[in-house]
Amino acid sequence: MSDFAPVGDGRYLAADVFAEWGIRALATTRAAGSFSNAADEPVAAVMGRWSELQRHLFPHGEGRFATAHQVHGADVVDHVPGWAGWLRASAADGHLSPERGTAMAVTVADCVPVYVAHPSGATAMLHAGWRGTAAGILGVAVRRLAALRRRPSELRVLLGPAVCGRCYEVSPDVYQQLTGRAVDRPTTVALHDVLADQARALGVRDVHATALCTRCDNDRLFSHRAGDGGRQLGVLVADAA
Repeated sequence: MSDFAPVGDGRYLAADVFAEWGIRALATTRAAGSFSNAADEPVAAVMGRWSELQRHLFPHGEGRFATAHQVHGADVVDHVPGWAGWLRASAADGHLSPERGTAMAVTVADCVPVYVAHPSGATAMLHAGWRGTAAGILGVAVRRLAALRRRPSELRVLLGPAVCGRCYEVSPDVYQQLTGRAVDRPTTVALHDVLADQARALGVRDVHATALCTRCDNDRLFSHRAGDGGRQLGVLVADAA
């Protein structure tokens, strides 16, 4: 297990799993407010949170910040240097940066934010709900990195705050898609465990997971299954050398 710890006033959580490589893994909390653009909050309030996060990520000036409209799929967008500001891609649930300096964020509330990193600074940030997990979004990212000569055995994966196996019950059809095993009634499943098994099957040896559950720790995190409309973020950035 590898847990996230509060940063400053607790609006952000940070994990030190990649710290030795100069890579920051963050998650926002309920205290930071919702980052959903589908809520009834004033646009200025939501956009203010996004701007504040970017200032936190790049306190010395403007950097590259990538997000996307998420569709619970397995598409991963590649980001290369040569631009600055905030890029919002369409219809994607993953981001990959072969070089340092690009912060990438996914929006979650029960789904798993998956942080993937290489010592060189190559990174991938993924949104993995049951559909993305079943569709193999982690494999897409790992194979894409392997094509860049970032071997799976050199990668490190962190599975961030998400609904835990005790709180996540799915239909027999979904359970079979995730595990390959047949059941005859709704059954609980741990997406963390499914993703960890996928990572190891892909050749990743170094896999970490947080103990935080969006539903068990609903006082700190938003959970769709607990009735929340709010969304938090998983954020990954390899700082420029």
